[in-house]
Amino acid sequence: MNTVSGDETRDLSGTSNDFPRVASNGAPDVRTSEMSVETSDPSANRDQVMPIRALIVDDEPLARKRIYDLLRQDKEIEVIGECGSGSAAMEVLERNKPDLLFLDIQMPEVDGFEFLDALEGAVPAVIFVTAYDKYALRAFDAQAVDYLLKPFNESRFQQALHRAKEKIGKAGSGHVNAELLSLLKDVQNGRKSADRLVIKSGGRVLFLKTTDIDYVEAAGNYLNLYVGKETHLIRETMQSLESRLDPERFLRIHRSTIVNLERIKELQPWFGGEYVVVLRDGRKLTLSRTYRARVQQLLEA
Repeated sequence: MNTVSGDETRDLSGTSNDFPRVASNGAPDVRTSEMSVETSDPSANRDQVMPIRALIVDDEPLARKRIYDLLRQDKEIEVIGECGSGSAAMEVLERNKPDLLFLDIQMPEVDGFEFLDALEGAVPAVIFVTAYDKYALRAFDAQAVDYLLKPFNESRFQQALHRAKEKIGKAGSGHVNAELLSLLKDVQNGRKSADRLVIKSGGRVLFLKTTDIDYVEAAGNYLNLYVGKETHLIRETMQSLESRLDPERFLRIHRSTIVNLERIKELQPWFGGEYVVVLRDGRKLTLSRTYRARVQQLLEA
């Protein structure tokens, strides 16, 4: 097992659930290591039921320890890793495909819903670990999605784990059911504007703060996000992205353009009742007549 300062990594795939702890300084971490499991009886391997591979993702070290300590008692579970941040968990998921994910909803870098949005292909069964309000928890229960409300006792943990085992047994590993996808959409629709966007580029996953975006332009079935000197391409419609951005900060100025109001320096008259929007860095965008009134209203407020 190797320990790395700041962002520690442990991958526990292929090991038993009984391994030495790594001291945590409270910073987000992942724990990883790789070993092979051997048995002296080949026939035992053929008859052995494959354990459920679990990954713990929570930015609180004590919360991760609590979950791990409960899982290590279960011979049907193999803990393949612990992660203290969404980006660290992405790296583990690239190498290992867990069957079960213990996922904190409220994390500083990226929340649990944004994390699931960033996953490609099959999604593991999920047990949310959360301090969400009772109404959201009721929705989880109604959709048969497992959750743990902090602080939770062992009885509640075992109930959630039992439900997850049943779900995995019915649906197979690496499969998220329709109820979870439906729940994610419902919860996201009721949430406030997005603080971050998930950008996938060149095999990397970037969690981009929306406040860093200067403006957005449509490019066919894609959108270009302009962030300083960088440009990020995402596959999403203008209408969909507009609905996720803060309307007090971002404004549609053209059918193919959304701009961050904090980046606007001035408006200059142009032909046919249109205006030119001049940004603080000198770039110029077209403001169509359709959207002019709303822009002027916000700038004069």
